[in-house]
Amino acid sequence: MSQGFVEKLIKFYIPLFAFLFGLLFPFYWMFITAFKSDAELYNLKLNPFVIHSPTLQNVIMLFKETLFTQWMVNTFFVSILATLLSLGASLLAAYSIQRIRFRTSGALGISIFFSYLVPPTILFIPLATIIFTIKLWDNLWSLVLVYPTFLIPFCTWLLMGYFKSIPKEMEECAMIDGASRLRVFWQIVVPLALPGILSAAIFAFTLSWNEFLYALTFISTTTHKTVPVGLITELVRGDVYHWGPLMTGALLASVPVALVYSFFVEHYVAGMTGALKE
Repeated sequence: MSQGFVEKLIKFYIPLFAFLFGLLFPFYWMFITAFKSDAELYNLKLNPFVIHSPTLQNVIMLFKETLFTQWMVNTFFVSILATLLSLGASLLAAYSIQRIRFRTSGALGISIFFSYLVPPTILFIPLATIIFTIKLWDNLWSLVLVYPTFLIPFCTWLLMGYFKSIPKEMEECAMIDGASRLRVFWQIVVPLALPGILSAAIFAFTLSWNEFLYALTFISTTTHKTVPVGLITELVRGDVYHWGPLMTGALLASVPVALVYSFFVEHYVAGMTGALKE
């Protein structure tokens, strides 16, 4: 075994394997738990990393005894609308700060990103007061309006960095030829910034899909709950944890996000690379 191969094994392959193991093991554990019976799950004499007697009882319980399908629909509804709303606002804000330079544009861009760092536990009390005042309590539209408060700052910062990587000369030439600022933005900037836009969309969708605190605070009716809140509140009954259905629901809920990443991973990496130039 050559010295070069040993060095590459230590510096590259072993860390890569450790990273992949830490990344994929939770999904493997969810998968095997989803198809284990309670008797097998609590039997300490059996190998916990292998399914000995596969069963579909957990899947049946999840779909028959809970409103998991409705929770998925609710989560899709909230995540898609919150993502679209956040992207619309972030595109306009990022382009205005990056291209229409004014005296406080730099400070404003930094302050927008810093607002993303404010913990949600501080904001949910005043936001709850606002939601109650406008009579959207226990309504999915409350989440659609609240989620952009933490999605827009990061998406704006990410898109600012990507817009900075687009040459200004292209826009200036188009405006010299008579194109308006809005037309330049829509027909030139947006197509060129598509990787950054997709990157921001993936981030916003993922964060909306997994959000827990606001969904737990603002939604109380079972039929209006999202997947993260519904699984915890309906499958943890007192001190009894229904691990099989919980892991089944968690595994199924991770599929949409995994599909989004798998289809747009190249655009996501390109968008994040462009954003780092800021």
